[in-house]
Amino acid sequence: EESTVHVGCMLKENHCLVALHMCKHDMKNSGIQQLCDALYLNSSLRYLDVSCNKITHDGMVYVADVLKSNTTLEVIDLSFNRIENAGANYLSEALTSHNRSLKALSVVSNNIEGEGLVALSQSMKTNLTFSHIYIWGNKFDEATCVAYSHLIQMGRLKPDNTDVEPFVVDGHLYLAEVSNGLKKHYYWTSTYGESYDHSSNA
Repeated sequence: EESTVHVGCMLKENHCLVALHMCKHDMKNSGIQQLCDALYLNSSLRYLDVSCNKITHDGMVYVADVLKSNTTLEVIDLSFNRIENAGANYLSEALTSHNRSLKALSVVSNNIEGEGLVALSQSMKTNLTFSHIYIWGNKFDEATCVAYSHLIQMGRLKPDNTDVEPFVVDGHLYLAEVSNGLKKHYYWTSTYGESYDHSSNA
C-alpha cells in the first residue's frame, strides 16, 4: 500500500483536486484507511473512485466514519469490491443519520444480499441529497426488488439515476439491468450533439 500512503499524504495538503480515480490499484482495507484518514482534512475532493480493488466490509468502517464528517464528497464508486451486507449497513447508517452531501454511490458487484441492499434503499427515504445508486451484480431477493421498485414508483429514485428497473412476472417483482452508471460515457462520447441526459451519468 506504499503508493496509497503517498496519495493519502497528498490529499492532506492538496485543496484543489476534485476527482481521484484509483481503480484496479490492488488496494486493501489498510489502503482505504489511509485515504479516509486524509479525507478528514481534505475539503475539495468530490469524486472518489476505488472500484475494482480488494476492499471488504472492514474497510467500510473507515468510509462510513468519513461520511459522518466530510461535507464535500459527492460521488463514491465502490464497484467490484466485496463489502457485503455489513459494509452496506455501515454506509446506510452514515447516509441515514449523518451525511447530507453524497449524491451518488455505486456498489455494483459487491456480494451484497437483500439485507444490505434494502438498508441502502431505506437511507434514500430520509436523505434527500442522496439521488443516484447503482446496485447491479449483487444478490437480489424479493425484498430488494420490492424496495427499489417502490422507490422508483414513488418518484424518489428516478429511472435514469439507477442501473435497475422493475418488471413483474406471475405477480412477482424482479429487477432488470439498464445501462445507466457512473461511467456510462467514460470511454465513449458522441461525435456530435448531446448524447445523454446528464442525470443518468452522475
